[in-house]
Parts: sequence; C-alpha cells; structure tokens
Amino acid sequence: MTPETHATVARAREEFLAIVADLRPELHRYCARLTGSVIEGEDIVQDTLAKAFYTLGLSSEVPNLRPWLFRIAHNTAVDFLKSHGQRLTDVHSDLSDIAGFDEAPDPVAVRAVLARFLVLPVLQRSAVILKDVLGHSLEETAETMETTVAAVKAALVRGRANLRGETAREAAASRAGRSDLDRYATLFNARDWDGVRAMVGDDCRLDLVSRSKRRGKDVGMYFTRYAKEDVSLRVVRLEERLALSAHLHGAERPSYFILLEFQDGKVQDIRDFRYVDYIATEAEFEPA
Repeated sequence: MTPETHATVARAREEFLAIVADLRPELHRYCARLTGSVIEGEDIVQDTLAKAFYTLGLSSEVPNLRPWLFRIAHNTAVDFLKSHGQRLTDVHSDLSDIAGFDEAPDPVAVRAVLARFLVLPVLQRSAVILKDVLGHSLEETAETMETTVAAVKAALVRGRANLRGETAREAAASRAGRSDLDRYATLFNARDWDGVRAMVGDDCRLDLVSRSKRRGKDVGMYFTRYAKEDVSLRVVRLEERLALSAHLHGAERPSYFILLEFQDGKVQDIRDFRYVDYIATEAEFEPA
C-alpha cells in the first residue's frame, strides 16, 4: 500500500467512525451485557466497526446503519461466545411461554448489572438486553437476532424469569498483583514520572483503545500528556480483576479506567480506555 493510499484509507476510516459515533455507546451497551464484560464488549464493538468499514468498501449501496450494525454486532458477539464454550439454545425450541409475555420492559432487567446477564442462555440474554435494556421494538429485536417475533416473545418470558431467580456471580481473583498496582498508582499520583517510567518494561505494549498503539521506547511519551493533566488513579475491582480507575479533577466517579499487566514487577501491557469513556458508565466499580 502506497503512502497516498494509506492516507486515503485512514481518512475514510475517520469519517466512518465519526458517522457511527452516536451509535457506538448503544452498541457497547448491548455487547457488554451480552458478554458480561465492558472490556470484551468494547473489543466486539471494534470488531463490528472494522467488519462494517470493510464491507462498505466493497459495496456500492449504503445500508440502514443502525439495524445493520446491530446485526453485525449480534453475530460477532455470538461467534465470540461460541468460541468461549457458551452453547446457544434454539430460540424456536419452545414457544409455549408466549402466553406469559408482557410488552412492558422488565425493571429487573433494566437495573441488572453486567454479570447478572451471564446466567441466561445467550439467545434469552440477547432478547432481554435488546428489548428491555435498549428499548428496541419486538420487530427490531427479531431483525437483529434473525428470528421471529414469536420466538423473541418466548425468549423474553423465559429470560426474564431466569433473571429474577439468579444473582450476580462472585468476583474472581484478579490477574494483576495488588502491590504492583498500588505502587504504580502511588507514583502516578505523586507525579513521580521517572518512578513510573522505571516500572515500565522495555518491551511494554500500550493500547490507547480506539486511538493508537505503541511499543517499547515510544510508550514513555504516553506519560507526557498525563503530566499536564489533573488525573488521579485508584485501585478498584472491575469485573473479575483489579484495575485503575481514573478520576478527573478529584471527582468521585471515575471518568474511565486503565488495565495493567505485570511481569516480575514491570508493566508489560497498558490498556487505557480514556478515548472510549462511555464504557465507564456501564462499568461496576467496587473497592479493592
């Protein structure tokens, strides 16, 4: 690919992302609840947009973006869940529950935290999230799931009942060491940038999610911007691991979060979600 072609593709990608920017938070709400993870949900959103951008480049027609993107997101998420061993029950297998269907959204589903949705089979989960959480119509839900309205109603009846009878999963052990995270946050909050950089491994990988990636020496530049900003970090529990919540100007509610991976006390991976801050509105932060 020539530099000119690369620049053209990059501009087209930026224009596409600008067009779908308003849809992206809603796509993430769906994918995060379907997978039970704001992190994996964002990965699926990125895969969805990459597939959509590629497909648009091969087509002369522009589809109705909202239902089209939701179908891609649904299929991408289902493929992800299948690859992780989650079985799909046949949404047509038992329509006898339709008699108990209620058109109104289930308040339990609306309030449910991400982990709670994981107790549902995938297709029940999808129906409940699309209809009760995101407010899609029965017809829109059926279109996204590529099934019938009757099948959606049956899945909603069973999914709502299962959701009421289950509790969220227990948080599991974190993959990151608490002492390493504490030390990193302490140095960061003290603005000891030499100390922070000393914790970073020589071959560290940085992912500014949805913006750019760096590796090795280039990661050091990452802290230059933070040196100019009023951001503080706290160690929190997020889903099944420890993370760093980022607080702007001393605010109590995190604006976004950062994930670190350590090896022998050195940071090997940084995933900074500052450029997709809508994720924080879906995240359930707990004291570590």
